[in-house]
Amino acid sequence: MNRTKIVGLCAIALAGVATAACQPIRETRGYIVDPVLTQSIQPGIDNQQSVAGTLGRPTFTSQFGEPTWYYVSSTTGRKPFVRPRIEQHQVLAVRFDAAGNVVAADRSGIDQVAYLRPDGDETPTLGRERTFLEDLFGNIGAVGAPGVGGQQQ
Repeated sequence: MNRTKIVGLCAIALAGVATAACQPIRETRGYIVDPVLTQSIQPGIDNQQSVAGTLGRPTFTSQFGEPTWYYVSSTTGRKPFVRPRIEQHQVLAVRFDAAGNVVAADRSGIDQVAYLRPDGDETPTLGRERTFLEDLFGNIGAVGAPGVGGQQQ
């Protein structure tokens, strides 16, 4: 082989490696959605046991109101050294009645995602700001002082 062919092949190989390095890295987070299984949940027919047997344990459950199981799935893509971006997002909310029977199976997507921007680097709190030394020595003399707590005479 002559020298120009070797240099040309090396350049093509280097371009292929550089292109492969820029491909986004895809990650699936949360519940892995199987459309056949999620479509098989039927209100009035299924109950909590059948849903758990079909879909598995939920990502999280409701704490208040009617019992609801949430199956959350996100697919993110990121390029090297860049913050991940959500490409797909799905939520399956399975609502149950008091007897444990399925009332509804609602689906939502990325259109329902709320993006929050924090206000600065600090969390605002009530009260006054104390220095390190005030935190360290602030309770000296306050323990057992009248009107502060403890036993009253």
